[in-house]
Amino acid sequence: MTNDLITLNLTGIAHGGSAIGRHEGRAIFVPYGIPGEQVQVRIVQDKGRFAIAEIVDVVSPSPSRISPPCSHFGQGKCGGCQFQFIDYAKQLELKRQVVQEQLARLGGLPDVMVYPTIASPSPYGYRSHATFHVTPTGKLGFIKTDHRTVMPIDECHLIDPLLRDSLDAARNEYFTPGSRVRFQIGSDQQAIHFAMGNIMDDIAEALPDKPRTSQPQRPSDIPDAGDVHYQIKGRSFRCSSGSFFQVNLPQAEKLVDLILERLNLQGIEQVLDLYSGVGLFTAFLADHADQVAAVEIFAPAIEDARENLADYENISLFVGKIEEVLPKLISQYDVAVIDPPRAGMDAPALDALIRMKLHQIVYVSCDPATLARDAKRLTAAGYTLEN
Repeated sequence: MTNDLITLNLTGIAHGGSAIGRHEGRAIFVPYGIPGEQVQVRIVQDKGRFAIAEIVDVVSPSPSRISPPCSHFGQGKCGGCQFQFIDYAKQLELKRQVVQEQLARLGGLPDVMVYPTIASPSPYGYRSHATFHVTPTGKLGFIKTDHRTVMPIDECHLIDPLLRDSLDAARNEYFTPGSRVRFQIGSDQQAIHFAMGNIMDDIAEALPDKPRTSQPQRPSDIPDAGDVHYQIKGRSFRCSSGSFFQVNLPQAEKLVDLILERLNLQGIEQVLDLYSGVGLFTAFLADHADQVAAVEIFAPAIEDARENLADYENISLFVGKIEEVLPKLISQYDVAVIDPPRAGMDAPALDALIRMKLHQIVYVSCDPATLARDAKRLTAAGYTLEN
């Protein structure tokens, strides 16, 4: 660490939200900067080949720089958001650039066209569920930008307004320090919350050097807190405690449409739906395919799927690891939809998928780095990444 000030021209954006400038031949990562800005910074972490710096002064601010709406946003505060100080149109473009860069650098795919990011109907108030962490004093909070400390939270602009009401109502409650509390709200506007395991799992997951695994880290000791139901494209999906569901419901509908558009099913295909959760994609795939096999490791989610998909006769549900279930399947499958957790697919699961020799794979990803890593392995196995 040094007190010397450096003037940087920020020229790019990194996965995770930091802007990038160069000084004396090495990359300097600058949180809360915007490409195109000139800033004065101070090095706070010297990593040898690169460094991390904090902004002391924005010399030439970007026209896209705005005042963040949340009082918890900023360096040393809540680590849940990275872009609140950037107007939404610019955020969308920066996210597109991040995907392009990750595919090129990590995936070895420099010529892939990444289309413009599809805007959410609302950049705030869209989250239908959120997990809070409990501070040492028993209050609800989020993990700070240091990836280790939990800070109490009085407001969150990302969650549904009714979840904000639930957060307000729970502000004076005492929760077990070190635990997590999940808030969910269904399409019927009924909110629930329930306790979950230990927050150290989440803190470890946030650390950049944590070994990755593609199997979901779901708690096994969740108390029964009731279910929520989500309406997607006219269908209702039960989601019980701990089961995963897309957090932005309007965008989930767009995602279903994109998957079906890419697959262009003709009603004769045998389809795999991997990491299928409560059956969101499974249902709409089954409307257009001959048969669908859905594979999910979290048993309660499969029980949700049994209810959600009870009116279909062309769906088979399997609970277990991908690499253990796929070799046991008898049918010859044509295409697959995969929606792994943030860590992507681990090697055994991806190997098992490659051995299926499918004609087409649609990969739904929530992390461009692991998408790029898995895309590199798939292209090495003979697949072509289509624009």
